[in-house]
Amino acid sequence: MQLTPRLVLMLATPPAMWATNAVVGRMAIGSIDPLLLNALRWVVAFVLLLPLGWAAIGTPAARAQIVERWRYLLVLGVIGVGAYNALQYMALRTSTPLNVTLIASSSPVWAMVVGAVGYKVRPTRLQLIGALLSLAGVALVMSRGNPAALADIHFVQGDLLMLVAIIGWSLYSWMLAKPPAHMLGAARPDWNWAQFLVAQAIFGVSGAVATAVVGDMIAPSAPTQWSWQLVATILFVAIGPSIIAYRLWGLAVAEAGPAMASIFYNLTPLFAAVLSAAVIGEGPQPFHGVAFGLIVAGIAVSSRSAAARAGK
Repeated sequence: MQLTPRLVLMLATPPAMWATNAVVGRMAIGSIDPLLLNALRWVVAFVLLLPLGWAAIGTPAARAQIVERWRYLLVLGVIGVGAYNALQYMALRTSTPLNVTLIASSSPVWAMVVGAVGYKVRPTRLQLIGALLSLAGVALVMSRGNPAALADIHFVQGDLLMLVAIIGWSLYSWMLAKPPAHMLGAARPDWNWAQFLVAQAIFGVSGAVATAVVGDMIAPSAPTQWSWQLVATILFVAIGPSIIAYRLWGLAVAEAGPAMASIFYNLTPLFAAVLSAAVIGEGPQPFHGVAFGLIVAGIAVSSRSAAARAGK
């Protein structure tokens, strides 16, 4: 595997969109319940995807293919479509953006753990070094250039929710890269990316809506404060971080592998830090450049490991 400009773009665009999702999501949860925001996000995304992916559900034969693979699609839909952002939005109610983003930055570590335990793929020494370099860059961003500030972090309920979310996301990535036999070769339905996402979203959207309804019954939330900004937020998170980012992420994971993709995921907090600084009127600081260098170094080291494996 070689990091071409095309592959780098595919790997870097989803983190940029997910960073924006975190920032606008943080701004929106004061006006709307997190579970409702997640449900509306995926309902809108599903409606927009239907014209592109209708062939996956438009005929009895097509629906039969989904039924035959419902267990695999259910797990993908619940983890990748329904749960991750619901947990993230909920985490932001009790946790801080620093804690949430720092926990999310552990994605390379959990991807390696899931790969080793569930798929018997052991990380190489260079991959471990690359992950540590990237985590160091993320920690520098989160501590705003003062690593000693990390010692003052206190973990709360939201941190646990984000930890569950990122472990689930690592499993989702591995399931895309290592699908079961009925999703390989001639046994796989002739789905394009939109049809495959629709097949997942059937289960994910159903779960997200059901969770929002049940959650409101158990703990009623305050009435939604509708505004044009909130509508724009819902449309953005439905199109950018959902449809576009998921499309690129699926392609990138398949081509680069989950371990490499998870290293690029570490660009998310860096993008979020820069975007947050822009929103509040502060320009990037010198430590942002140092952090970016560490993250890129981690990507380069991991890429070298992947290239060495491919050459064997």
